[in-house]
Amino acid sequence: MKKSIALVAMAFGVTNAFAQDLTSKKGEPFLPEAGDYAIGVDATPFLNYVGNFFGKTAANAAPNWNFLTTNNAITGKYFKDANTAYRASLRLGFNSNTTKAQIAQPVATAPTFPTVPTMVEDKRKSSNTNIGIAVGLEKRRGKTRLQGIYGAEVGFGINTSGEKYTYGNALAPTATPPVTVANSTNFGTNITTDTYGNAARVTQRKNGLGFMFGVRGFVGAEYFVAPKVSIGGEFGWGIGFGMQGKSKTTTESIGIDGSGNSVVGTQETTGNKSSGFGFDTDNNNSFFGPTGTIRLNFHF
Repeated sequence: MKKSIALVAMAFGVTNAFAQDLTSKKGEPFLPEAGDYAIGVDATPFLNYVGNFFGKTAANAAPNWNFLTTNNAITGKYFKDANTAYRASLRLGFNSNTTKAQIAQPVATAPTFPTVPTMVEDKRKSSNTNIGIAVGLEKRRGKTRLQGIYGAEVGFGINTSGEKYTYGNALAPTATPPVTVANSTNFGTNITTDTYGNAARVTQRKNGLGFMFGVRGFVGAEYFVAPKVSIGGEFGWGIGFGMQGKSKTTTESIGIDGSGNSVVGTQETTGNKSSGFGFDTDNNNSFFGPTGTIRLNFHF
């Protein structure tokens, strides 16, 4: 706590002699102008880095260039004029990952050393998509390096994910030897049971589409510690709505039919749908900008 107080005092105190001068000794303007762009990053690593010098912390780690929010959205502004800026946050994430594993093919008699068993391949392919967009209008007040900001923005986001599994050993309860779920690679979430309690393996899982939408107002402040470089933060309040669609999971298993025979069956189960609504401060809105954070802003 003492480090934080000392650091804030330094940030404001070092430039106090120039508090009313809006240009540097080289004639560079401190405040943003029409046509300027700005990006923001998390200021915490930089504050900790400087503060640790005063606290004489061993192995002081270099600061990181971090996202402002945990949802990894890139945030920026465009200044229409010195007191008006259009702002936006954007995340476009598309990921796909494939994991392969070798597993032995069942044989009637276990091979003797040094015979190598025949191996087949099991494969898990996962994918996910995350899209978040927020746009808004920001107004500014103040004739010194300390600038008040306020405005509003609207945002929405969608996300979806899923897995697909393929197995080198096809289920065959009547083969010699029989091929069962036990002859499959356990990737972590693909080995389960069906609705009858039989051992089952997942062939495909589609998680429901997630959707978020919200409107918020915000208020905050920035202090320009150097030409076109400021430290600031904001708080917001608004309305948010979120919905998560039903998931679908397809499994295959071995069961007993009406005649008492072992057969391979496929089942599809559906998860529950959920939704939520909020009217409050918006620190938990995952698609909005840097609410409730201390940020370092660069204007250019």
